[in-house]
Amino acid sequence: MKRIAIVGGGIAGLAAAYELSRLAGSGAVLEVVLFEASPRLGGIVETVREGGFVIECGPDAWVTEKPWARELAEELGLGDEVMPSNDATRKTYVLMNSQLKAMPDGMRMMVPSDLDALDQSELFSAEAKRAFHDEVNRAAELKSNAPQQDESVASLVQRHFGNEVLEKIGAPLLRGVFGGDVTKLSVRAAMAPFVAMEREHGSLIRAMQIHAAAKDGKQAAVFTTLQSGLGTLVDRMVAAIPKAWIRLGTTVHSISRNHDRWAIRTSAAEEAFDAILMAAPIHVARALLQPIDVRATELMEMDSSSAVVVAFGFPDAVGFSTPPGFGFLVPQGSGSRLLACTFVDQKFAGRVPRNGKLLRAFFGGDAAERLMRCGNDEAASVARLELAHILGPLPEPQVTVVRRWPKSLPQYAIGHMERMKELDERVGKLNGLSLLGNGYRGVGIPDLVRDARSAARRIV
Repeated sequence: MKRIAIVGGGIAGLAAAYELSRLAGSGAVLEVVLFEASPRLGGIVETVREGGFVIECGPDAWVTEKPWARELAEELGLGDEVMPSNDATRKTYVLMNSQLKAMPDGMRMMVPSDLDALDQSELFSAEAKRAFHDEVNRAAELKSNAPQQDESVASLVQRHFGNEVLEKIGAPLLRGVFGGDVTKLSVRAAMAPFVAMEREHGSLIRAMQIHAAAKDGKQAAVFTTLQSGLGTLVDRMVAAIPKAWIRLGTTVHSISRNHDRWAIRTSAAEEAFDAILMAAPIHVARALLQPIDVRATELMEMDSSSAVVVAFGFPDAVGFSTPPGFGFLVPQGSGSRLLACTFVDQKFAGRVPRNGKLLRAFFGGDAAERLMRCGNDEAASVARLELAHILGPLPEPQVTVVRRWPKSLPQYAIGHMERMKELDERVGKLNGLSLLGNGYRGVGIPDLVRDARSAARRIV
């Protein structure tokens, strides 16, 4: 019998345990223990359902074009729950001079496919609009000068469009996903499709236009979620995993290698395993691996930023309206501590009771670090104040949810892919160890699911 330990019960650890339970059901002879330090499973994926509101405490969706989360949901019998974002009314705003200015239609991140819509936009200066138009004419030059080595996201965006586009759109978009500093963020790790576009077409705008024409108007929604919330994905995986495998409230204090087996020590005991799926946050995994391979832990060293989410459910918001669309981004230097806000009821159907409204405020960076030290009431007061400055007076919420996610956004610094290649080679020599989670090969739910399930199959 093969004994397998999973350290960490977030999405990656759960997906690995679920896959192992499937393999056990197909005849694999396994004994599995999932160690989770907290009293619940799912990590930052959590859904609160109260008073007719469906409130996501962490991620609210996955990127549609990555298939692995949808495949898992359908496998778990949730096919009827899979729901696209309301892309017919998709619009995102940027806070500028205390006003919300709409991003032009047809933009993918900071790259427009519709230059006519761009020209009508109030978001960009005449100089920035000229830079967009010039980018198409510089295709040959941009293609021949495309770097052979990794660079920062800031470098790519500035080279194509200039600093204004980076500050207004590029930086706030990516800070919400990866946290940290776009001048240090690896473009190959964070924006690989754009690197490929530059190599093939030179002009990112031209590449986007070709991509849009090939779709011929049949564009899938950008985001996908579940009608009852992403917490249902967690619940279904937990239900499929043998209860005897799960140990909540159990912190792993150390791991060690004894001959051809692994030892895991908790406050209760030391146990031997044939393999470990390490799905703890990367700073935790790094500390556990330190006595075993110092070079591996050097490769795992990276900045991680914290996030704070505050959601307000308003039951009767007839007199309170938000601009049509999904929400807004806040560039640095805008005078607000917010990083972004989602108009949840406008992004997804079925999230609020009749006449209700649901806002989700998101804080990152220094603001999140300060709010981490505040109580729930104080964090909610700060969020209400920031939102009121931008949207006007808010009604009284029926439901308020505050969640703090310390060190939840790892920053993929320049050279990340090369470091991960070396890390994989080193870990591969430590027979029976796999590293899972958002610090390595992608931060979204689909990436975590794909990685975890393939690691589980490999180990068995």
